[in-house]
Amino acid sequence: MRSGFVGAVTRPVYRPRDILPLMQAMDAASDEELLRRFASGQASAFEQLYRRHELPVFRYLLRNLRNHALAEEAHQETWFAVAREAARYRPTARFTTWLFTIAHHRMIDSMRAKRPTVQWEAAEQQAQQAVAVSAGSSIAGPYAAALADEQLAALLQALSALPEEQRQAFLLQQEAELSVEEIAAVFDCNIETAKSRLRYARSKLRELLQDHL
Repeated sequence: MRSGFVGAVTRPVYRPRDILPLMQAMDAASDEELLRRFASGQASAFEQLYRRHELPVFRYLLRNLRNHALAEEAHQETWFAVAREAARYRPTARFTTWLFTIAHHRMIDSMRAKRPTVQWEAAEQQAQQAVAVSAGSSIAGPYAAALADEQLAALLQALSALPEEQRQAFLLQQEAELSVEEIAAVFDCNIETAKSRLRYARSKLRELLQDHL
């Protein structure tokens, strides 16, 4: 289980009267501040970061790799890398951009090493069971219209039909809520290339999902 990863972190001991103000301060802290605290030795800050971003990262990996086991492995490797590199992080970009850049590289490594062989239908069933899409999401466009349970299969099938770079760019925008500039940073490409990938991805999804909108 993914939650076991966090459980392996040694937690500091706090007196009872310290707990409530600590939890309130942790909730209000930015991602960047939490990572700084973790790098300074506060293990509980890592747990907060993990809880905030676990599902979007896992969805991004699963919907690109289309294999639950590979996604689990890449997810673990992503968070190990975050823990390992925390002290080197410099807030020149949002934490989310840095996090999904790491996840993206782990996903590419996984694709190169172990090309997924499972059929999309099996991966789709795993996704429905393992990754619940948050209710009340404010995602716009054809992606939002396909979030209902009865339309999720159509969405996942449509995503599988996209070229890899278009699918990855689209999911970075939807799952990570990255801007075009941040997506370009993840891909290490120019902004126009990122815009083009997103534009073609949306156009293709509208075409494929027109009967479900």
